[in-house]
Amino acid sequence: MAKKKSDATTVTISDEESQQVERSNKSGKRPVAFVHGLWLLPSSWDPWAEFFEKAGFTAITPGWPDDPDTVEEAAAHPEVFADKSIGDIADHVAAVLSGLKKKPVVIGHSFGGLLTEIVAGRGLAAVSVAISPAPFRGVLPLPISALRTASVALKNPRNKHRAIPLTYEQFRYGFANAVSEDEAKELYPKYSVPGPAEPLFQAAAANFNPWSEDKVETKNADRGPMLIIAGEKDHTVPWAIANASYKKQRRNKDVTEIVKVQGRGHSLTIDSGWQEVADTALKFVKRFV
Repeated sequence: MAKKKSDATTVTISDEESQQVERSNKSGKRPVAFVHGLWLLPSSWDPWAEFFEKAGFTAITPGWPDDPDTVEEAAAHPEVFADKSIGDIADHVAAVLSGLKKKPVVIGHSFGGLLTEIVAGRGLAAVSVAISPAPFRGVLPLPISALRTASVALKNPRNKHRAIPLTYEQFRYGFANAVSEDEAKELYPKYSVPGPAEPLFQAAAANFNPWSEDKVETKNADRGPMLIIAGEKDHTVPWAIANASYKKQRRNKDVTEIVKVQGRGHSLTIDSGWQEVADTALKFVKRFV
């Protein structure tokens, strides 16, 4: 995948990202940026992008640095995911958004939800929706299911600088626990890719490290309205974590809301019920832009 340097920063932006930004700027429509989480690729947002474009937006799907284009490429070259920190990824997403002429709606899932909160805290979002957002410094709950999911990487300190894939069993527990076995077996090869372990180590240590990159500016007056969406049965980001994030975010002067989606797990953006979640996000966004 060809790369070029951003004019504003030393962050590397892909040709695909640049083309998406140019298309959005030419359209004159409000852009909506979809930010993926750990163990997924930008393509995991394709149904959402089509859904929001039909609603009158232009969609962009910024990746993480060096993201492959396909699941097949990711499997062939897992090493490209290694050594990507939360700060690296947040700066990359911010660099892509900075090229837009209109301030975007930003929607993210899991660590993408955390990244959404980070860029919103930098004043880069008109409206934001954080779906099952990974915790940031100051979010204290650590449910056992979340620790079990993170232990995929955390069990070995040497994993910090590696790319870690999920086995099917790990994907079934961490993502697809609330769907049928048949659907889980369809989702795993379609979406699951290796992911950098470093963000998991950063999140685990955030409350012990005052210089952590895993931090969010929750009180920025330019943050914009924010919705947090949580799945009732989410093992990776249980309700306790999402609700604690909401309690931090509601200190902002702008609108902050939270919705619990009943019967849903961490795969709520990619499984067969994704449109229910997309509808919830779209209704919130349309109240403000």
